[in-house]
Amino acid sequence: MSEVLFYERPVPLNRDSHKNLRIKPIPSAAFAAKAHSVPLSCVEFPHAAHHYPILFAGDSLDDLNPIVLLGLRQEENLMVDENGFWASDTYVPAFVRRYPFVLAEKPPEEGKDGDDFAVFLDEAYPGFGTEEGQRLFNEDGTDTDTLKQAVAFLGEFQQHIRRTRELMKRLHDLELFTSRTIEIKMPGKNVVLNGLYVVDEQKLQGLDAETLHGLMQDGSLTWIFAHLFSLSNLDRLVQRMHARFTPEERAEFEAKMREEAENQAKAGNDA
Repeated sequence: MSEVLFYERPVPLNRDSHKNLRIKPIPSAAFAAKAHSVPLSCVEFPHAAHHYPILFAGDSLDDLNPIVLLGLRQEENLMVDENGFWASDTYVPAFVRRYPFVLAEKPPEEGKDGDDFAVFLDEAYPGFGTEEGQRLFNEDGTDTDTLKQAVAFLGEFQQHIRRTRELMKRLHDLELFTSRTIEIKMPGKNVVLNGLYVVDEQKLQGLDAETLHGLMQDGSLTWIFAHLFSLSNLDRLVQRMHARFTPEERAEFEAKMREEAENQAKAGNDA
């Protein structure tokens, strides 16, 4: 499930078994190094749009959710360098920032108290320990401010996800989604990304004034424009990927580009 993407050993937070647990911030984002995309809430669109392509993906057209594209190949996050650091001066999605905590849905039989979610943590997080860092629980078993802040962030993120689902339903009902296949030139075989969707600008422009006004009033139009603006960031990802080519890959890629240019020139002369 996407909720626990890159969580190696997620377990429910427990006041007894974790009563002595402490957390020390670790600047490394190595845990996300193999995540080539992550979910994004619509509230984040204006921030993320300056750095990443925002697209929509899902098992079907009825089940689309927004994602930020972080890489162009499986298990490659181009925003995390070889030392595990996230690219400086770029927006870090809330899905990543909430780590090592996460809200997970309770089984139906456990969610009858009005709270359908439980706090989980990744026991594999290297910043957890019993000697250094901030405690999660006070001596009397109550939550520390550190834990309260983490849980508040999780709750806020969950609210934003609910709002995002409302936006997705609205766009689906208006039939604004159109499929988009992305092909990236690579050494050897090109990379083809399928199963992605974007908002169709022509369909958006074809909406009546009342519908457009409604989208503007509830903030949806701002998020749509941010999504469309973000698509130009695909070129930035391609440049980041090129920067990671090995000397052999670079030589092969340049030879491939020269061959394509020569073939195009020859075709033009023949015409």
